[in-house]
Formats: sequence, C-alpha cells, structure tokens
Amino acid sequence: MRQAQSRSLQTLRKAAAVCRDCQLWANATQTVFGEGDAHAKVMLVGEQPGDKEDLEGHPFVGRAGQLLDRALEEAGVNRKEVYVTNAVKHLRPSIRRPSCGRPIRRRARKALRTSWRTSR
Repeated sequence: MRQAQSRSLQTLRKAAAVCRDCQLWANATQTVFGEGDAHAKVMLVGEQPGDKEDLEGHPFVGRAGQLLDRALEEAGVNRKEVYVTNAVKHLRPSIRRPSCGRPIRRRARKALRTSWRTSR
C-alpha cells in the first residue's frame, strides 16, 4: 500500500509539472512540488514558492525555509520526517489566486492522508 501512495504522489508531481489550469505556470521557472516523507505524520503547507524555491525547484529553501529548519531543529524534528509543500505550485507574485492548483492540491492531500492512515 505504501508503494501505491508513493506512486500516486509521483503521478501528481508529473501532472503538476504540465498543469496549465491557470496562468501561474507562465512566468514560473518550474513547478515546485512537495518533498519529504510521503508517509509523514506531519505535513507543512506554505502559501506559494518564493523566488529561491522557483529557481531551485524545491519547497522551503529560501528565508522561510531557513526559519522552518531552525524551528524544526529546536523542536527536535528531523525535516526528512515531515512532508513540506505549498498550496500553489508556481511562483507569480503579481497574481494571488488561491484556487490555482486546487485539483492537484486536493488529490495530494487525499494521497497523503490515505498514506498516513495505512501506516499506523
């Protein structure tokens, strides 16, 4: 079952990379999909990728990521044990449309929730 959830997230990652449901992809360097343990008990969701995330293609690698890393370290939590993502998968600061990415976001939440339930 765990492999099925991982494959499901891989499928969603590929779908997000070619998603054109809104215009946020147009000026983004790349899609910034979630990372971490697909079976994590903790999922941290940011609003959207920042400039650094857009360039590197990884969530929470900029200033917010540095703050997150310090907070997790102080809490005694290994970042590799959580799943980090953003509600929106592309950066475009001039437009804020929370509905963008909703279908993929909903499916990712379901995949992660199912994974968490089956891993207990």
